[in-house]
Amino acid sequence: MKRLVLLLWTVCLYPALFAQDMPDMWTKSGGNNTAHPGLKWFTGAKFGLFIHWGLYSKLGGRWKDSSYYGSGEWIMNRAKAPAKEYAEVAKTFNPQGFNAEEWANTAREAGVKYMVITAKHHEGFSMYDSKVTDFDIVDASPYGKDPMKALSKACRDKGIQFGFYYSQFLDWHEPNGGGNSWDFKTKDKDYQQYYRTKSIPQLKELLTNYGQLGLVWFDMPGGLTPEQTKQMIDSLRLLQPNCLFSSRVGHGLGDYRDFGDSEVPPVPITGAWESIYTHNDSWGYIQHDLNFKSPKEIIQLLSNVASKGGNLMLNVGPDGDGKWPQYSIDYLKATGKWLKQYGESIYGTTYGLIPAQPWGVTTSKPGRLFLHVWEMPADRQLRIPGVDAQVKSVKILGTGATLTFKQQPGETTVQLPVTLPDTRNTVLVMEYSGNQSDRSQLRTQTVSSQYPQAEIPTVWAIYNGAAKNKLFTWSHYFGDWKHDNLAYDMTTPEDALVFPLDVQDAGDYKIMLDYACEQSSASQQGVVTLNGQQLPFLTLFTGQFDSHRPMIFIRHAIGILHVDKPGINNLTVKPVSGNQKELFRLRKVILQPVK
Repeated sequence: MKRLVLLLWTVCLYPALFAQDMPDMWTKSGGNNTAHPGLKWFTGAKFGLFIHWGLYSKLGGRWKDSSYYGSGEWIMNRAKAPAKEYAEVAKTFNPQGFNAEEWANTAREAGVKYMVITAKHHEGFSMYDSKVTDFDIVDASPYGKDPMKALSKACRDKGIQFGFYYSQFLDWHEPNGGGNSWDFKTKDKDYQQYYRTKSIPQLKELLTNYGQLGLVWFDMPGGLTPEQTKQMIDSLRLLQPNCLFSSRVGHGLGDYRDFGDSEVPPVPITGAWESIYTHNDSWGYIQHDLNFKSPKEIIQLLSNVASKGGNLMLNVGPDGDGKWPQYSIDYLKATGKWLKQYGESIYGTTYGLIPAQPWGVTTSKPGRLFLHVWEMPADRQLRIPGVDAQVKSVKILGTGATLTFKQQPGETTVQLPVTLPDTRNTVLVMEYSGNQSDRSQLRTQTVSSQYPQAEIPTVWAIYNGAAKNKLFTWSHYFGDWKHDNLAYDMTTPEDALVFPLDVQDAGDYKIMLDYACEQSSASQQGVVTLNGQQLPFLTLFTGQFDSHRPMIFIRHAIGILHVDKPGINNLTVKPVSGNQKELFRLRKVILQPVK
């Protein structure tokens, strides 16, 4: 009971700070159309498949004698390939290996519930039979067929919602389209003419000729005012009122929220939203890109996104022959096999009512908590804080195996077996009666010696003084975006971060700070405090921030602190007096039990 009181005290003590310093950007930029009928299937689907396929797939990351890394679908832009010369690629684009039934079968085996494919990307080439232009797969390529007719039908036959990606503003093939300034002078462009003669007519074709669409995934808004965007949307809704429009249609007018490429919000988010990821490092096919996410990475990414309340749409880039990379086929099918046993913990769930723990994450349904166990505790005692409903049973999902548990005020402990069925993610279902409080925003983070370490992101800290939290975006390769919420503007001792910790085991813990530090901030002094103990440190230079280059972080081990007894402990990170610049940009605090 003492621990529960302390947990609640920690939350209630700082309600104003909690509301102020938690990122509020996540609820902006669309996703407010809660009445749209299509949101019912969308919010329950959880797992979607993105497919980027076009002329860039034929090029495979090479233009003439140069190889490109990152976003293969941007190769025309990166190589500044002349539009007329690039269009010649269509004459050799003949994807005889494309098989709509195979694609749909693989998608179904993977457990995905909806598919979105590029009808037209920024290169301007239409992957369907368009009457608006001859620069399409039927008229400009030897293939001479419309693959979208077969694919849309095959998906519906398999029970998969089908949708199109459409780049509404960027079009490097058209003189009046957005983006191509190496062939066409920007000052001479008539964007309204482009929308009137190509973009909007093509969107109407897609919404007219391919049956009921689940959604249209817009990209790269531009050239339209909010009023003009609304007029466009209204005209399209007349064709398919039940079709969802993504937030990238612009001006906050979408039906659901899409985050940035490869971005997951750090905290649970209400409303309908989606996180989009590549399977390797590129959206479009690159022959030399073999950095594929393993089944374990996909499964944990999917469960993490679901634990925040959203959908994951994972991308596959077929090659110029219409074949998927074999790694994508194999790893997606492996994910589907996991979903056959544990899919109940993903599909139709809401975000986890219990926040992330050292062992994993949670998802929820009425009367049930799903415990996604990524890491087995050394003593096999799975401790779940904050369960205040009456627990009826705990079972391994999909097997019926019942586990013993002990419920106490503030914490429920489950006895795990010697081995778990799936070391990547074994899901337990906890059934309960009564009302379970929503603890998802609980700041107090669990630290235990039963795990290799506890990583506490700065988003859960209490911010004091001028300290702030902001999303920093950077990249490895071109378009390979990464995102981190970092604490910054910590200059004086008043700009302190306080981390409320529920330390479950007494003992020694090595403290590490995960941060980025520019040259101007290096060699400044900071201090970590815990229960009267102090660890002074000097910041280390990692690199200058540039959004188009890798952001370099260091895991700086600064010393060992001792915890006398289990309970709530406040760990503080702050600058010392006399610093002239911000201390660093802190990503997380790491506590490693000393053994």
